[in-house]
Amino acid sequence: MKRILFAILFSGTCLLLPGTGFSFDGPLQARNQFPLFLPLALPFLESAAARDSASVSVNHSSVYVTEYSPNWTVNMDLELTELAVRLKKRIGDRTEIGLDVPFLRFTEGFLDRPLEGYHDVLRAKDYGRHERPHNEFLYELTRNGLPIIKAESDTSGIGDTRLTLKREVTRGFPLVSVMGSLEFPTGDAKAGYGNGSYDGSLAVLVDIDFGKTYRGYGNAGAVFPGALKGYQTVPMRTYYYGGFGIEAAWWDHFSIIVQTLVASSPYPNTGIRQVDWPGMLLTFGGRYSCGPGSFEFSLSEDPDTAGAPDFILNVTGKINF
Repeated sequence: MKRILFAILFSGTCLLLPGTGFSFDGPLQARNQFPLFLPLALPFLESAAARDSASVSVNHSSVYVTEYSPNWTVNMDLELTELAVRLKKRIGDRTEIGLDVPFLRFTEGFLDRPLEGYHDVLRAKDYGRHERPHNEFLYELTRNGLPIIKAESDTSGIGDTRLTLKREVTRGFPLVSVMGSLEFPTGDAKAGYGNGSYDGSLAVLVDIDFGKTYRGYGNAGAVFPGALKGYQTVPMRTYYYGGFGIEAAWWDHFSIIVQTLVASSPYPNTGIRQVDWPGMLLTFGGRYSCGPGSFEFSLSEDPDTAGAPDFILNVTGKINF
């Protein structure tokens, strides 16, 4: 019921927006904000096209997980804000290099009461939020009773910085690229901003046009995370992801985008469903393009209520060169 109402309300709102030339500009720049996964080279859904662009994104998410197993304890009751700067530069006609720099802030937040009312109206599960005081911060990960991550409220820090390299393999129908990335341990692993290790990834990206109105995006890849080096060192597993999206150019300057991205868990088996199950995002949004710039907004939900925040709000400003 909650998911259906969410989709209907959001789609209806988008259809009321006015539109007034347009070019396809790739998927929405929303990625999973689940704090335990975020420092482990979590992917964006990417276009296969090589581009020259600069963008700034602001993401805000709410996370609630308080679970334990014989060896692990996960306590998260927080809101996370991320400011992400992304730069992309073409080298020749087919190659692109990129740089992603995230800045993270953990807070106790302000949305517990609105979320409580939202769940009450829809008669939906609240993940156990009612068991804790409103807007009280908690973020800790322990194994065998000893801490791995212990974060503090109202603190900020740089996350792990990523370099990407993309190469267009074919042009036409479809456009296919391969992309690799290397993530550097610039974030503090003990405070939850990074993992303290180098991470790598490889992916295949596909863009397909369906006439002049629709474009599809598809990604499939693998991520090779290094160990999480917090207060303890925990080896991570190679994980795999896949996603697709559809961009609909129903107006001259405005497009509607729906996309999904699923990734398996990088953690060893913890016995906690919210960590062991794949994280899934379902994202609805739109993009307004004007000249070389664009503005996009989106709302992401977690259909399987595991490995992802309750919701993610994203706004992005972008300039193409």
